[in-house]
Amino acid sequence: MHKLAALMDEAETDVLAYMTFPAQHRVKLHSTNPLERLNGEINRRTDVVGIFPNEDAITRLVGAILLEQNDEWAVQRARYMTLETIAPLGDDPIVGLPSLAS
Repeated sequence: MHKLAALMDEAETDVLAYMTFPAQHRVKLHSTNPLERLNGEINRRTDVVGIFPNEDAITRLVGAILLEQNDEWAVQRARYMTLETIAPLGDDPIVGLPSLAS
């Protein structure tokens, strides 16, 4: 029981990290369903192929799936967080908007 309590105490900041996000984002962070759906789609498509000739082929297929999903998420602005709403949360240039979009 003491080990569990210690583990929970150590994990508190990680578990509650979403609380540092603005309230408008918190409602979209309550679930991992989008990630699970994405993983399911990757699994489904890789199962169809079955055997890949090399690692580059896997990378190309998964990359294409991720690009396709990114495009879908980009047009569903109401459903997921957008880059525009995430960018103000930090000053990390990697998270910033591309120069053409800003």
